[in-house]
Amino acid sequence: MHFAPAQPNELFIREQLARIGVGPGKTFTVKDLPVEDKAEVLPGLAPGKRKIDEAVKSAGEKVNGRRVSSAFGSAAFRHGDRALRAAAAQAGIFGNDAEEAMYPMTRQDADGDDLDGSKHSYTLTFPKDGLPPVNAFWSVTMYDGKTQLLIKNPINRYLINSPMLPQMKTNADGSLTLYIQNTSPGTDKEANWLPAPDGPIYLVMRLYWPKTGNPSILPPGKGTWSPPGIVKAG
Repeated sequence: MHFAPAQPNELFIREQLARIGVGPGKTFTVKDLPVEDKAEVLPGLAPGKRKIDEAVKSAGEKVNGRRVSSAFGSAAFRHGDRALRAAAAQAGIFGNDAEEAMYPMTRQDADGDDLDGSKHSYTLTFPKDGLPPVNAFWSVTMYDGKTQLLIKNPINRYLINSPMLPQMKTNADGSLTLYIQNTSPGTDKEANWLPAPDGPIYLVMRLYWPKTGNPSILPPGKGTWSPPGIVKAG
């Protein structure tokens, strides 16, 4: 809160929070609250968390199983939408605005089923001349679906990005397939392997300095380029 001064529409909320000891430079712990305050605060935690989860799930447009949105930006950009602000912090804190980066993310495959490395292997294929249109670089990062943390794996690979393209193998038609699974797809395919957890998967694609011409992911969710869906492979 010290680094985020209250906006005019937040003054009332800051005043309310100050009454229970929440404010810049202060340390807050629920256990130190008076019993009557705990009775007010604690019952609201779970419903509040559900609202944020729903805001993450519904942000932007759904494209091929992914959420393509622009949730990051200044206070003016959000127009006082606190749910959007909380969703952006939960999904990927410190994100850039759409002009600097786009973050198509997903927990589902192209069929709308939840991604789970313990149940399926998956592929993600970019068609020939269909790589993410960026002026800088792009990446696809794997996270544990439960913790949103990186996953320990035998090849110490946590993402696949455009600088790795020279070492990767393309298909006969010029397309590029990534293998998303918790076991090796075989030594001949390991250059294209993105190790997955043995359980729920959370995948985030990052497009840094997205192009604005044609094709482009901009405007978010309605551009002429769409991130390909993730397909069950086994």
